Formats: sequence, structure tokens, C-alpha cells
Amino acid sequence: MKVTVLDANDVVRFDRAERWLHWSNASLFLVLLATGMTLYIPALSSLVGRRVLLKDIHVLSGLLLPLPLLVAYGGSWGGGLRRDVRRLSRWSVDDRRWLTSGGRRGRATMGKFNAGQKLNAIVVAGSIPLLLVTGSIMKWFNPFPLAWRTGATFVHDWLSIALLVVIIGHILKALTDPVALRGMLRGTVPRAVVVREHPRWAAEVEAEGPGGTESRE
Repeated sequence: MKVTVLDANDVVRFDRAERWLHWSNASLFLVLLATGMTLYIPALSSLVGRRVLLKDIHVLSGLLLPLPLLVAYGGSWGGGLRRDVRRLSRWSVDDRRWLTSGGRRGRATMGKFNAGQKLNAIVVAGSIPLLLVTGSIMKWFNPFPLAWRTGATFVHDWLSIALLVVIIGHILKALTDPVALRGMLRGTVPRAVVVREHPRWAAEVEAEGPGGTESRE
């Protein structure tokens, strides 16, 4: 696997397509959570008003949610994303040790992503089709029996609450980790951090050497 090394100090962690996907999804999720909470909580709904408009924004944002992933993954610009999807889908013994110990064990052969980042990606990616299906049943409910509508509402509401907790934790973690935040804002991270915290990925960096073939953009 090719890893871009800009110079002796910086390594590209996320290319432009990956960063665009992250911030596009983040924006849509925040709009969905904000409009959903406003519609769900009577006090907020009364305060904001314009309930029909909020519903329309919520539905449109939900329908758009899969689009950034499809665009980023399917184009010629998605090579870095496709490689990272393969990385995220591979779990090792060290990943399980890392997860069960809260990050204290299993770091000896850590790759580009730790087990927490892999789990977060799985939860967020898996939530998109579930939210889309359950939200569609709630919106266009006529063809569906009452049991389906009730179940869709239950799953949609509780999954949204779980995602709210996950996203808040993700934001707080990012704000306390300037290196991770820099990786998603600028695309690069210090080489020393890669060597210290991601030894297996560091081996890929060393094997590639300066002047890797992936584009920074």
C-alpha cells in the first residue's frame, strides 16, 4: 500500500476526498440532529416554530446522507478512501486487546486506525442505511402496516439518540487531540506521531520512503 510522505516530518493521513466526505457527512448529521431534536422536543418546537419547514429540511438532509459516501468512494479520486475502508474492515487480535482494555494494550502492531476509530466508523456507516429506511417508513407511511411504523419510529428515535452521544464524544475527543484534528483539517500528521502510535502504518511509511505516489489532495 502506498503512503504519501511529504517530507521528513509530515505524513498524509487523509486526502481531499476523505476530508470532503468527513465534513459533508458531519454537516448533514448535525443538521439532522438539530432539526430532529427540535421536532421531537415540544419546548424547542414551540420556540423555533416553522415545523413544516424543519420537517422538509430534516427529510431532505436524510435523503442526501448517502450521497457524499457514494461520490467520494466511487470516483477516480477515491483511492485513498477505498484503501482506508479496507483498513477499517480488518480486525486483529491487537485491535480486540486495545478495545477491551480501553486503549492500554494492543498497541504493538497498531495500523493507521485504532480499534476505537474502527468501531466509530462502523457505527456511523451502519447507521446511515438504518436511518434512511426507518425515516422513509415514517415519512411515507401509507404502504406500511402499523407494526412497521411503530418499529421504525422506535429504531429511528433511539438510533438518533445513540448517534448524538457518539458524535458528542467524537467532537470532544477531536477537540482534545490537536494531531487528530490537524489530520482532518489539513490532511497531514507529524511523522513522529505515526511512528509512536501507529507502528504498522509507520512500517508502510518507511517502506514507501519520500515521494510517495498518493496525491496530497
